[in-house]
Amino acid sequence: MLRDGTTQEVDVTALVPGDVVHLSLGAIIPADIRLLSTKNLLCDESILTGSPAGRQRSRPRGTRIVPGGPRILRLHGNRHPVRRLHGRRRSHGRPRRIRPYRPGPGRTATPDRVPARAEEVLVPAFAGGYRLTTLIFIANLLLQRPLIESLLFSLAIAVGITPQLLPAVVSTSLATGTRQLARRKVLVKRLVCIEDLGDMDILVTDKTGTLTEGRISFIGALPASPDVSDAELLTLGLLATETDYSEAKQSTAGQNPLDAALWESSGAAPFDPTRFERLDLIDFDHQRRRTSVLVREAGGPARLVTKGAPEDVLALCRPTSPNVQAMLDEQFDAGSRVVAVATRPATGMSNITPADERDLVLAGFLVFLDRPKANAGASLEQLATLGISVKIATGDNAKVAEKVCSELGVISGGTLTGADVDVLSDTELAAAAREATIFARVSPEQKARIITLLRQSGGAVGFMGDGVNDALALHKADIGISVDSATDVAKDAADIVLLEKDLGVLAEGVMEGRRIFANTIKYVLMGTSSNFGNMFSAATASVVLSFLPMLPGQILLNNLLYDSGQLAIPGDRVDKEQLLAPSHWNIAFIRRFMFLFGPISSLFDFATFALMLFVFNAVPGEFRAGWFIESIATQTLIIFAIRTRRVPFLRSRPSAGLLTASLGVVAAGSSCRCHHWRACWASIHCRCRSSCRYWE
Repeated sequence: MLRDGTTQEVDVTALVPGDVVHLSLGAIIPADIRLLSTKNLLCDESILTGSPAGRQRSRPRGTRIVPGGPRILRLHGNRHPVRRLHGRRRSHGRPRRIRPYRPGPGRTATPDRVPARAEEVLVPAFAGGYRLTTLIFIANLLLQRPLIESLLFSLAIAVGITPQLLPAVVSTSLATGTRQLARRKVLVKRLVCIEDLGDMDILVTDKTGTLTEGRISFIGALPASPDVSDAELLTLGLLATETDYSEAKQSTAGQNPLDAALWESSGAAPFDPTRFERLDLIDFDHQRRRTSVLVREAGGPARLVTKGAPEDVLALCRPTSPNVQAMLDEQFDAGSRVVAVATRPATGMSNITPADERDLVLAGFLVFLDRPKANAGASLEQLATLGISVKIATGDNAKVAEKVCSELGVISGGTLTGADVDVLSDTELAAAAREATIFARVSPEQKARIITLLRQSGGAVGFMGDGVNDALALHKADIGISVDSATDVAKDAADIVLLEKDLGVLAEGVMEGRRIFANTIKYVLMGTSSNFGNMFSAATASVVLSFLPMLPGQILLNNLLYDSGQLAIPGDRVDKEQLLAPSHWNIAFIRRFMFLFGPISSLFDFATFALMLFVFNAVPGEFRAGWFIESIATQTLIIFAIRTRRVPFLRSRPSAGLLTASLGVVAAGSSCRCHHWRACWASIHCRCRSSCRYWE
């Protein structure tokens, strides 16, 4: 923003009326403002209009934009001052009708994966409970038992067979995980994304700041001919920037990293901004990959200067000598980032268009360096240990990306360039993308296409990016990951935001996501199998015995106590081997486990029935009391066998919370008493055998 004649970056809360805000590509409107000047402005106004598509706005002088809503999708010309309004003059200070939100570009209105998977577990349980309830009710009526008693028993069976606390356990797990992730510098925007994070097995990430330090430094100028000096080439590079020449050396606010490195270099010190007058500017965009300016020096003839990706700039230049390409390849092989600068006379011109970028003469190359991170190799190795395949999508040259990967010890499975992506069909690209490790010189649309095809191949794909050009790919990925220092549009599109741009932080987040998923599956397996086994035993016994094996109230109390103890599962420990590979919802496995483990648990119930009837000659009340205690004890304690594939307690210790909760539930279930009027329905340890109707 511009305040007191100085351009500076301030917190949005520090804006005051009268400040002039400079909007840039990808920015979110920070306040209620009035436009002073624009050029080819495109705003995403979906939060206000409900329409997901960006709208082209000429935005005449004086037009208002409200805060937090429009997002700048395209902007030609970096200087677009707007003035902040306040008080009753603010658009949000008056009643405003806001249309319902609709998903943005690339997002679909499909349900989140975790609730959808939970529904796949609950719906069959409800259906099975309904059928079982009907059969038990009919069977009890045929056995000439009281109507109300039969109905209550059948309904209790239906409730007992359903894992009612599955939504609560999932929500508790996700909420617990959110706190744990926050401690690890991972912020989650949507709870259900935690499971997606642990589910990820392919990560596509950018290179700058993730594998490299992200601190770009200018290391030298390479003139293409003896007629151009190093100082002249650097001056041309400084001219072809989007910032105001008079403010660039005082503040790098709003500059891209390459331009900021140029202005901070020692060679920029002699630059005199008063010598030059910029007549027109074409901003950098990710399709052209270059910036062009029309500039005039000391009242002389106008001159067009273009700066950008070497491949794109060279395509607009007149033929060059073979030494130029050799010089460029040498820098790429060394892992340097290179920007080409070209120029031509533009006498008589007062404005320029992309069509004017032709017949250029190459002036030379500006060379930058962004060193690999010291810990990037260890972070990549940690992700590989977790079963995550890392792929790199970058706008840099392929040789530069390959050099960085080589220095970090990454074994490349191949490289695809943007040109390769364009000529491949979806089927061919899907196969090639699975094998390739590096995607170089790719546009935002190409990144999004690659992400989409990787998802269709069956993998859970995460994308990590921080720029405006990453927003589309962030939308397309299963899990969009950005960083706190990213552009507004990137953070808006992401599902998870890292407070540090470090793959090591991401690896910790993945492990936490898998821990949460593992604990959720523990409850699903435990709840479905144990409930099914107990209700199967009760249903069978109700037909075979001359009395109800457990009263409706006992069934509900048993279920309540058991489920209450399972609320400690989200804080349970998880074995290390369960964190080393992505875990996916497998509904078929859950059903197989339920139908296998449930009948096995019923065998213990039938053994208890035989013991109570043939050894202790138990009357109905004693039978119910004995089975109630056995049922609550076996249901609760069996979790310690299901929670691990190791030897319980010896090689895999449960958390203190789960152990305490389980023992507390068993103790509570064993201590229930009748006391006549207060809890006669429980009929446990009853002291009124002669008068209580349950002993008859």
